[in-house]
Amino acid sequence: MLHETNGIVDWNPWHGCTKISPGCKYCYVYRRDAMYGAAQASSLCRKNASFDLPLRKKRDGSEKIPSGTEVFTCFTSDFLLPDADAWRAACWEMMRRRSDCTFIFFTKRIERLRQCLPPDWGEGYENVRIGCTVENRERADARLPVFLALPIRHRLIIVEPCLEAIDLRQYLSDAIEQVLVGGESGQFARECRYEWVLSLHAQCMEKQVSFCFHQTGANFVKDGKRYHIPRACQCDQAKKAEIDFFPQTHLRLPDRQ
Repeated sequence: MLHETNGIVDWNPWHGCTKISPGCKYCYVYRRDAMYGAAQASSLCRKNASFDLPLRKKRDGSEKIPSGTEVFTCFTSDFLLPDADAWRAACWEMMRRRSDCTFIFFTKRIERLRQCLPPDWGEGYENVRIGCTVENRERADARLPVFLALPIRHRLIIVEPCLEAIDLRQYLSDAIEQVLVGGESGQFARECRYEWVLSLHAQCMEKQVSFCFHQTGANFVKDGKRYHIPRACQCDQAKKAEIDFFPQTHLRLPDRQ
């Protein structure tokens, strides 16, 4: 099934992932699988029927994914998951062939990227944007130096779920295209404090890096008051803060949790 909204498409060549850091604790994929009674455990990686979606065509011969589409890739797993090593080369090839689309993936396994790259990667495919997820200070300091040392043309920093105050300034420069921030969704969501979000916003303004407040999360603290925000309202409430900052290119995430 093709899920398309305003020039954005989800492409999940495989599904399932193993938890590796604090941000994974209440993973929305695990939660959603449990809600819909998935036949297999969320920790088991399996290839999806939509694996070759970028190359599929309609009956009239046109591409199922139109030219110019932003393709959010592997958002029910991790594109660098070791269990998917056998399938990844084919995905790189599809991205290369569909140079008319932009492919975006986020990872908590950035240390695996170099060993997973295709032979013709060079300094990076022009149509691939890679987001490194950092949920706390410890993960930021572990992952971001690795991220910045890799050959990537388009880098994003994803602070979601934002679990504590983080100082990213030493990692912000024109090598980072955008920082995206969000709280945690779900019944057991850990708190996200607005002061943490505002601090990251100020850091991005100082360094002239695009900033997007994606969602409040379900357990949001602002001015000392705790708000339990329904899932359907979390992205809208973040937008109402009107703190997004776009001096350069920007990306807004679709509401998927």
